[in-house]
Amino acid sequence: MSNKIEKLNKYFYLLIYRAFAQYLPSSAKSKLSKRIRYYCCKRIFRSCGINVNIEHKAYFGKGFDVCIGDNSGIGINCSIPSDIVIGSNVLMGPDVFIFGEYTHQFERTDIPIQKQGRCKCRKVVIEDDVWIGRQAIINHGRVIKKGTIVAAASVVTHDFPAYSIIGGNPAQLIRSRYDKK
Repeated sequence: MSNKIEKLNKYFYLLIYRAFAQYLPSSAKSKLSKRIRYYCCKRIFRSCGINVNIEHKAYFGKGFDVCIGDNSGIGINCSIPSDIVIGSNVLMGPDVFIFGEYTHQFERTDIPIQKQGRCKCRKVVIEDDVWIGRQAIINHGRVIKKGTIVAAASVVTHDFPAYSIIGGNPAQLIRSRYDKK
């Protein structure tokens, strides 16, 4: 019974978030807006650290399986899947798009793609101390390793080592943060 009540509680706060809280002004303009969105998301997400910033019009599906660490944020108008793992101290610029839980199957050529159904994708994981620039796109199943910087408008199609600076379409290694340049 308590599991059912917990699920109803999550749906209640999701309704408040979608109907009201997501449209409040950005956190830079209103600390109250930041607190209200955090209050809702703390009750929606599977886990939500302290000092988390969910920005204006951030979209996360149902969000029941989102895990986000301390001092991290989801940027203005970002779209993330509802099963993502975001570590601690993650910066996310506006309009970031991270592909979700499902993709279309396309292996068969004898039937149209739209009739082939969907398949579950690997979960996106963003490790600690990552900075994702404005309008970056991250494909499903990617692991953004610890300390990585993703340049604005990059399209991340594969994984890179920890402490990488990546950018471009498709994203390529610009340099390691370990380099002393």
